Amino acid sequence: MSDRNSANAALSNAPRVLFLMALLLAVLVLPGCDRNDKAAYTPRYGQLPPTGGGVYIFGPHPLMNPQKLAEVYGALLDKLNRQLAPEHIQLRLEASLNYAVFNKKIIRHRLHFALPNPYQTVLSQDHGYVIFGKMNRDDDFRGIILLQKGAPISSVEGLAGARVSFPAPTALAATLMPELFLKEHGLDPRRDIIASFVGTHDSAMLNVCLGVSDAACTWPIAWRNFQEQRPDQARRIEVRWRTPPLPNNGLVALSTVPQPVREKVARALFALGEDAEGRRLLDQAGVGRFVPADNATFAPVRQFINRYNRSVRQLQGLNE
Repeated sequence: MSDRNSANAALSNAPRVLFLMALLLAVLVLPGCDRNDKAAYTPRYGQLPPTGGGVYIFGPHPLMNPQKLAEVYGALLDKLNRQLAPEHIQLRLEASLNYAVFNKKIIRHRLHFALPNPYQTVLSQDHGYVIFGKMNRDDDFRGIILLQKGAPISSVEGLAGARVSFPAPTALAATLMPELFLKEHGLDPRRDIIASFVGTHDSAMLNVCLGVSDAACTWPIAWRNFQEQRPDQARRIEVRWRTPPLPNNGLVALSTVPQPVREKVARALFALGEDAEGRRLLDQAGVGRFVPADNATFAPVRQFINRYNRSVRQLQGLNE
């Protein structure tokens, strides 16, 4: 009888034993499955966000001092991001300390969208960028040469031997255009003046205010910003000469940015002037509007570069 009772007890406990074994197996197996699932679904991050949206870096060239640029273009991008929010696209501002730093970012594909000067716009095509727009107001894109008020220099030839400050070797309006202007008015900028490349437009103008330089080369937007921010220093200097204009700063996108994203960002930029807030923000940036442009728009810039190469020196590109 005892053997039969023991057998019956074992049979009656079998479901419980099987349940406990299954539970133990589940406890042992599930953590392993969880690890495998996590490994299988770990997201992979590429250089660019997916086609449907993401965060894209927008970088203007140093067309004003870094603090002013961050303030002005930060506000512009805030408005753009509100417009692009339904598309799950966000633009993040990245300022550059000087032209050399900005050029490196173009060469290294650091910027998804950029606002380069016209010379950089043309050369950016050699580094994987596509032209899709530009600033309007081409009359603003010219070089200006400033001297201290009352300086006894009445002609371009009078700058012979003078110390002249420029922002950077590749600054089109503020360096290349004035250099060609000087050459076409009888001065060789490589031999007849003492050139100094000081990194920013503000530094070039301050050098004249302080008497470190006899002249400074910049462009109208930087000059207007300088007058607004540093009125005491600005009153000491004046524009003496202006170069002819060229097409204004371009808008470019890295060619690997998905075309739908590029088109949505372009539409948002072109629409900025359609309401009062947008017009105010554009005015602060010295822009009337952003307008469509393409490779052909910048043909005059290529013609200028050819003239410059023949007359002044051979340009080496963004990595010079």
